[in-house]
Amino acid sequence: MFNKLIDNLKREEPNWTNFQNLLVEGEIPSRTILLSEGEIATRVHYIKKGCIREWFNKDGKDITFQFFFEGQPVASLDSFINNQPSKFTIESIEPSTIFSLSKENFEQLCRLYPEFKEAFQDFIFKRFRNYSQLFLSRIKDSPRERYKDLITNHPEIIKRVPQHYIASYLGITPISLSRIRNRK
Repeated sequence: MFNKLIDNLKREEPNWTNFQNLLVEGEIPSRTILLSEGEIATRVHYIKKGCIREWFNKDGKDITFQFFFEGQPVASLDSFINNQPSKFTIESIEPSTIFSLSKENFEQLCRLYPEFKEAFQDFIFKRFRNYSQLFLSRIKDSPRERYKDLITNHPEIIKRVPQHYIASYLGITPISLSRIRNRK
């Protein structure tokens, strides 16, 4: 989404300069909280380098439900769009380089560049699809099946994400994940 837009804007110098001024690039260490559960999201982030997760606290337990990598935007969409408190926390897993865009600048980009708005809508549809698949998987698949699916369809998670976050994402304990991994 973002990469295509940047390529198009680079061809038009005034637009590219204007666009760059709206983004704030930042280096963040691992375990940096970008948004806490209960806060209202005022920024959308784009990952240039790194890994970020979304999680929430359920009775003192950390439940991870989404991972994001290079080339992906990340935000608490419902909070950002509707000015509602976020239902989850956004946190870096590894040192990351991100671009941040304020809500005001986001709205300006949507007005100025219809392709940006279309790309963001595509991102929302993909996110919805991902959440639907995750929801269905939690209902119909065993933990072992969910782990096999993760290996097949999301190997970057297995390679880059600590095991306790993967266990949380799969809805199992780290000990159960260890047993599943050893049964190969």
